[in-house]
Amino acid sequence: MEILNTAIKFALLIALIISPVLLFNKLHKQNFRYFFVYYLISAGLITFFLILILAWWSHFSTELLLSHYGYSSGDLNETDRMKNIAIENLDTVKKLRISKMGIGWPLKAFMFYPFYFPYLILVYLGMSFYKKKSNQKVSLQKV
Repeated sequence: MEILNTAIKFALLIALIISPVLLFNKLHKQNFRYFFVYYLISAGLITFFLILILAWWSHFSTELLLSHYGYSSGDLNETDRMKNIAIENLDTVKKLRISKMGIGWPLKAFMFYPFYFPYLILVYLGMSFYKKKSNQKVSLQKV
């Protein structure tokens, strides 16, 4: 169960890294007049949606793991919540419960996005530099 949760988190992180590059290539094939604006808006929306999914999944997977170990979050007192947990899983459940506390997943997503947004601009600059350099090599080979 934990391996599946971790695999999904890594898949979402890889999607966050690769999606701006794929979007740049797709938009570059179409000749837009204001390419940077189209790229920034579309990449911003897509990656913000992916960050929301990643933040939600991290919260949901913690809840899923807690219920898998037998933790009952609907009970009122702590002894009723912990009564179905095996002794060997008690430390894991306590760590998961502590990691669940704090700010909610929407606020985590909103707080993470300003740190991620400069990556979109770096991808744009890097891919633009790469495309110009590859176009220069092609034009030199034709001569």
